[in-house]
Amino acid sequence: MNAAKKGLGRGLSALFGDIEKKSESSQVQTNKVSIADLERNKYQPRTIFDEEKLDELSSSIKENGVIQPIAVRPNKYEPGKFEIVAGERRWLAAQKAGLNEVPVVVLDIGDQKSLEIAIVENVQRQDLNAVEEARGYQRLVKEFGYDHKKISKFMSKSRSHVSNTLRLLSLPEDIIGLIEEGKLTAGQARPLIGIQNASEVAENIVKKKFAAREVESLVKRKKGGKNTRKTEDPNIAFVRNEIESKLGLNVEIVNKKNNSGKITIKYKSLDQFELISKKLRK
Repeated sequence: MNAAKKGLGRGLSALFGDIEKKSESSQVQTNKVSIADLERNKYQPRTIFDEEKLDELSSSIKENGVIQPIAVRPNKYEPGKFEIVAGERRWLAAQKAGLNEVPVVVLDIGDQKSLEIAIVENVQRQDLNAVEEARGYQRLVKEFGYDHKKISKFMSKSRSHVSNTLRLLSLPEDIIGLIEEGKLTAGQARPLIGIQNASEVAENIVKKKFAAREVESLVKRKKGGKNTRKTEDPNIAFVRNEIESKLGLNVEIVNKKNNSGKITIKYKSLDQFELISKKLRK
């Protein structure tokens, strides 16, 4: 467990470096277990695996075996079974390669650490699509009470990156689907947050293969060439950014001349509504 805690702060490579060193000194034992006794991590943020890359990994495993042990934890409901913490691609590729057993290292960790390691493995080793990354961050927020600052420190990402990634989840489901399918990048999709007819604009972006900067210009034209945030009062902008950073959602602040006004928080699903409610109750 200490290896996991240390490794997360320094990155996944450090985590597995600690495991390998301790394996050599017999503090952590590597075992071989049946592939059938392993199951995927319920906290795995990745939902789509590239079949071509899996085939390449499978070919490598046929030639060389599984070189790096799969990190697992005991299944508390089924003795003798294990849940994968890190290494699901190796597990899937080993099945394709026809292996019956794989090497594993058993970690004594809880649900929170399992999710943390799963996110780190995918973000650092083979990039998640932006939606999968956002959903992983969202689970840290909803299930374990993380705020954006804590996620950014833990993931070694800027706070703005975390907030902007989470904001993608406020897009319509069809646009989220385009990101997951690799038809839209996060940079292309982000300017669409909060605009009217976003789905129609997204289809046009895919069809015409607009770059991210072209999307920003297109959205600006659709807004009549206005960029309200450039003329926004700096104090209002600071407050709006703080709220957006904490919620990961689009926020509008209207401040009148008499210093009255309103704050509008936009949400796209009940999950996001519940997130707002939870934050306000703190």
